[in-house]
Amino acid sequence: MRVITDKREFFTALFGAAVAAADPEQAIRHFLPQKPKGRTIVIGAGKGSAQMAAAFEKAWDGPIDGLVVTRYGYGCDCERIEIIEAAHPVPDEAGLVASKRLFEKLHGLTSDDLVVALISGGGSALLPSPPEGMTLADEIAVNEALLASGAPISAMNTVRKHLSAIKGGRLALAAHPARVVSLLVSDIPGDNPAFVASGPTVPDTASRDDALAIVDAYRLDLPEAALKHLQSEAASAPLPDDARFAGNEIRVIASAARSLEAAAAEAEKRGIKAVILSDSIEGEAREVAGVHAAIAREIATRGRPFDKPIVLLSGGETTVTIRAKGGKGGRNAEFLLAFALGIEGVDGIYAFAADTDGIDGSQDNAGAFADFTSASRMRAASEDPKAALMRNDAWTAFSAASDLFVPGPTGTNVNDLRAILIL
Repeated sequence: MRVITDKREFFTALFGAAVAAADPEQAIRHFLPQKPKGRTIVIGAGKGSAQMAAAFEKAWDGPIDGLVVTRYGYGCDCERIEIIEAAHPVPDEAGLVASKRLFEKLHGLTSDDLVVALISGGGSALLPSPPEGMTLADEIAVNEALLASGAPISAMNTVRKHLSAIKGGRLALAAHPARVVSLLVSDIPGDNPAFVASGPTVPDTASRDDALAIVDAYRLDLPEAALKHLQSEAASAPLPDDARFAGNEIRVIASAARSLEAAAAEAEKRGIKAVILSDSIEGEAREVAGVHAAIAREIATRGRPFDKPIVLLSGGETTVTIRAKGGKGGRNAEFLLAFALGIEGVDGIYAFAADTDGIDGSQDNAGAFADFTSASRMRAASEDPKAALMRNDAWTAFSAASDLFVPGPTGTNVNDLRAILIL
């Protein structure tokens, strides 16, 4: 049996392989569009958009002009494409200015021109553009309500696109009659391109009634102006069969599925069998953790449904319902804290979870490491793991145990990587 002596190094290697598989510079050159007769304009938004822009500049040998917006601290050097940084996950004034400037970039284009849209996860918050009757403060309140609701990303983005002047394909409409080619790094379970960054250049069939149903189902406390807009016909988003979208192209250049396959290959190279459970797991983080913990215990104690040693891999995007104010930590840390409690005392189980963009929630960590001793080590450091979970404070618990994973921004974003090693 292959012995893994350094579990953290093993997990870090899997993370590195997953991120490398989603590297824009490696992926983008395979998806370049045909050159136009006229101008080439590059636009974009997301936590990986600056690196996508830099990769596009290297791969494209013709003249280009453009602008992309990314999260503060995620920018990089570009020669011909301007990079603007704005706030994530809560929008700010810089994002509002960036949205206006993107529309300006698309003004006056012709059918001979090409627009290349570089879109990755995080673009929803980075592109605030409140419709008439709403303010930036209203859009911020909507975003905060969605983030605290526990709703899946698909539901969040359905609401967002009906409360925006830029999402749901509206940015692509502004480029008409130019052809729009969207190159996407998908952080969406199932890789529906219309849900990546709420689809600024990609429409979908979700309706205003669907958005209202989500508001009701998750009891979203939205500003009066937002509710009034949703109840009006003005909120209706363009549909995919709109003739103005004809000729546009959509290409997913990186996704969770490809990254999970790369992580699995890295594990196999190290002598550990890998099983990919799914690339599109959604649901409440602590509940998903409970299922993963049950599977890990079954393997560790009964040798079923898989023999050990083995590493279980999964991706997707879980959610966290905020139960108390003031807690620190994102969905990956919350998943791991619940998982650590679920496998406490069961020897030979180790786990890792991290966001492939390098940031989990609003702290500086991408995720954390956990094992069958984590909960007891937290208690030894005067942190009650159950109490921390109840107050959504997983960051504090893992910090006390010195188990945080802090790689810094990665330049891409294909959502979460979870790895459970059973020896």
